[in-house]
Amino acid sequence: MDTTQFSGDEPSVEQPWAQSPRVALLSTASRRPDMVAQIQQLRPCVDRFCQVVYEDLDGDRPWCGDNVDLAIVFGGDGSILRAARKMADQQRPVLGVNLGRLGFLADIMPAQLPEALQRIVSGEFHRVQHLMFRCSIRREQRELSQHLGLNEVAIRVAAPFNMQQIDLYVDGRLATSYNCDGLIISTPVGSTAHNLSAGGPIVRKDLRAFVISPISPHTLTVRPVVDTADRVYEMVIGGNEGAAAVVVDGKLVHDLQPGDCVQIRQASASFCMLEIPGQWYYATLREKLGWSGGLFRHSGHSPG
Repeated sequence: MDTTQFSGDEPSVEQPWAQSPRVALLSTASRRPDMVAQIQQLRPCVDRFCQVVYEDLDGDRPWCGDNVDLAIVFGGDGSILRAARKMADQQRPVLGVNLGRLGFLADIMPAQLPEALQRIVSGEFHRVQHLMFRCSIRREQRELSQHLGLNEVAIRVAAPFNMQQIDLYVDGRLATSYNCDGLIISTPVGSTAHNLSAGGPIVRKDLRAFVISPISPHTLTVRPVVDTADRVYEMVIGGNEGAAAVVVDGKLVHDLQPGDCVQIRQASASFCMLEIPGQWYYATLREKLGWSGGLFRHSGHSPG
């Protein structure tokens, strides 16, 4: 499937829907009365263009996407991450409506929803596939748990917060050992999350790669690394310096002991988002990260 992103200037048209798209409405808005009110205000717009066949605004209903063409997720990027985990191996294309704060993934504002749905119904959209990963936590050759994720896997030190030795293996071979406060393996989508705050690079979100970023490493020679998603990555807790834990997409999933192994590989499932004309990756970075371009405002003219 072609995953070229919109330039913002060139039209991209897919085959129009044979009938109104069958949509799932997803959110965790039940804990936010203000967000529930916003969704209720937007519901007539959704009903105008789509058939709602599944609804879960609490985040606790079992997922059944057999009859779903498209998922509309209301909230912020956290709601998108939860929706990706919820759909698991039965992923459906997602349109994210930003009712949160930053919104790298959920970047359609409520006022833009009518136009966005009209374009989607007419086929003026593009599907962009994003890398997902499988994280397996192992102890003495026994699997303790397995998790599907979209953003990142992080090993974090726990109390008493001593520096931790973490050995990194790539395809079964030792790559290096870190002495650090933690280690992050991130997808391109997650490169603008925890990875960015730890000093890691921004990686274009439709690339098939992982970013490896140490947290506060105890040497100036250690730098983040970008490598292909085709490899298998393993983080092994070394020594007896202290406790550690695994965090997947911001959620604590398991405590770790010395010798435990956290394995990350690309998942067979991909997370798919719909983009409409006018959306552009660098514009999103510029607006969301507040890139000023220096002291003077850019004229907006193209080079040449």
